[in-house]
Amino acid sequence: MHTTHSTPAGPDAVPALVDELTALLRPQLPVLVDVAADLHAHPEIRFTEVHAAARLTAELTAAGFAVDHGFGGLETAFVGRWSTPDADEATPTIAIFCEYDALEGIGHACGHNIIAAAGLGAGLLLKSALETAPGTPAHVVVIGSPGEEGAAGKVPMIEAGVLDGVDLAIMVHPSAHNSVDGTTLSRVALDVEFRGRASHAAASPELGVNALDAATLSLTAIGLLRQQLTDDVRVHAIVTDGGQAPNIIPEHAALRVFVRAGERDHLLENVVPRVRACFEGAALATGCEVLIEERTPPYFSLVSNPVLAGLARAAYERLGREVESAPITGSTDMGNVSHIVPAIHPMIRLIPDGVPHTREFAAAAGGPQAEPAIADGAVMLAATALAVFREPALAEAAQRAFDER
Repeated sequence: MHTTHSTPAGPDAVPALVDELTALLRPQLPVLVDVAADLHAHPEIRFTEVHAAARLTAELTAAGFAVDHGFGGLETAFVGRWSTPDADEATPTIAIFCEYDALEGIGHACGHNIIAAAGLGAGLLLKSALETAPGTPAHVVVIGSPGEEGAAGKVPMIEAGVLDGVDLAIMVHPSAHNSVDGTTLSRVALDVEFRGRASHAAASPELGVNALDAATLSLTAIGLLRQQLTDDVRVHAIVTDGGQAPNIIPEHAALRVFVRAGERDHLLENVVPRVRACFEGAALATGCEVLIEERTPPYFSLVSNPVLAGLARAAYERLGREVESAPITGSTDMGNVSHIVPAIHPMIRLIPDGVPHTREFAAAAGGPQAEPAIADGAVMLAATALAVFREPALAEAAQRAFDER
């Protein structure tokens, strides 16, 4: 360990770090707020985040990070790296994830513009702090992961090696509450197609094989199945094709279905097979053929690392943010990251009682409420990482907790 610091270890060190970082944040905050506003004004859905990726990588490059564009073959993915001159292979490497994709129709209703600005801010703050007070070896990685909404964009990046050499991973997400140790639901997306035979719906319906009937029957079967599912399970679907004209027996119908559960193994081994059986049974009952595909990778439930969560909690408390018990939320591909390296995904209050994926939340993500969430989110992430860099034994403790989970 090379550090020259003898500050208190663990959460006790965090309040002083928060004060140190808050002072460094002041000149940088206007740029971070502008980044969030820029992304909010230019919403881009999964894997089309060209403007967002260009803005974020430009800021990282200007700050002295070495940026790898198009990581893993994903045009809008990037990895920015910066290390202190005294860092070596034994030095902890901490990755800060930025998300920046929007939602169809309602823009940044999940606040990913705030995630991006806070993650960028944490990286810049760490560089400033480590240069201002040299003597602490550090490897800082800022990862831009596209396509979180519906496409699990972190998974192909993981497969391409983005976590190779990374010891810890952190990010922050806007919400209605402040929490540090929540979990999420594992999720599988199913794309289902029923194929039947067209016929005139009035003159010769008996000659048709109704694909829409199969879709309807499968949704009814899922509705009945819910009584036999554990309370953590969620199954929700939309009809993406229900036929072309009411006077034609639909020869094709399609559904997109999300299946979620609290535990990855329970979802994959118990829940998904039973849901698939609903589609297969409906096809059998109506005489249709059925095709069931998983076109996107599954999301795994988030495993919050208690060591990192303790540091984040101390940072929030110093910032005057009351930490609440975290409810189980939706799904995130940060969960997949947390199954590979110790990780946290704290939530930060944007507006009280705010519900993501609503127009109200989208408005708040582009309003004056965004600035304190960006500022406190950046400081919390940076303080968590800086505590580890200054006391590398915390990285070892986080790894032990990860191994023992």
